[in-house]
Amino acid sequence: MNDILAFLAVAKAQSFTRAAKQLGVSPSALSHTIRNLEERLGVRLLTRTTRNVAPTEAGERLMTSTGPLFEQITAEIDKIGELRDKPAGTIRITCSDDAAEQILRPALPAFLAKYPDINVEICIDYGFTNIVEQRFDAGIRLGEAISQDMIAVRLGPDWRLSVVGAPSYFAASPTPLHPRDLTAHNCINIRHSPGGSLYAWEFEKDGQPLTVRVKGQMTANSNIHILNAALDGIGLAYLPDFMVQPYLDDGRLVEVLADWSPYFAGFHLYYPNRRNASPAFSALVEAIRYRQP
Repeated sequence: MNDILAFLAVAKAQSFTRAAKQLGVSPSALSHTIRNLEERLGVRLLTRTTRNVAPTEAGERLMTSTGPLFEQITAEIDKIGELRDKPAGTIRITCSDDAAEQILRPALPAFLAKYPDINVEICIDYGFTNIVEQRFDAGIRLGEAISQDMIAVRLGPDWRLSVVGAPSYFAASPTPLHPRDLTAHNCINIRHSPGGSLYAWEFEKDGQPLTVRVKGQMTANSNIHILNAALDGIGLAYLPDFMVQPYLDDGRLVEVLADWSPYFAGFHLYYPNRRNASPAFSALVEAIRYRQP
């Protein structure tokens, strides 16, 4: 069974080095284990090259037949470990940094103090992460972007995007009166994932949608960095209203095109359908779920 677990680790990681690191053994020892397993079974399970490791047809069959069984065993053992007086365990969540600031940061101090045996791991990612493949317990994204096969829990009210810039920027540039005017401005772009395209700014007025592809000298994959760039007068930014409101209130930012800014379906927690969620996960969901004022 240990040898099969070693094989599954290598096959999933497609690397002896990465799998050895996960298992806490040396790559040479792991390679020796796999060779012994192949000799006992009488078939080659992995195809090895100088750059890649991939399962053979027999290896794929072994992965398909045994992988889910070991995952089920691990899940059941984890559930047994959670049958204690207090919820415990690690909860892994993927979300954008603005979602972490608005949803998780306000709730975590009291939550972690109440449940000292719970650990929360936050992974900042603007891409559309597959939480099942990446082994996250849940993710946070806009309600309209969640797959229908996921359970969704609302975490906050609807919000809109706001075009904002520093007074110093508008002192040197004209105020845009229509979204198409933005093509003549220095706008700060966002690229949600390294290989993805730039986000096209979405507007709507009187039920008519409009998309504008803006240009500018700076691009980031984090709304926090985009906010800081706007405060520094680098250009115009398109950011959630809850992020920019404090700076609009104190005059460090100015909003334009407010009547063109559409609302989005707020942040939601999403996770796979589970019959028996862990006590730790259920406690976190209860702590951060949205309660209508």
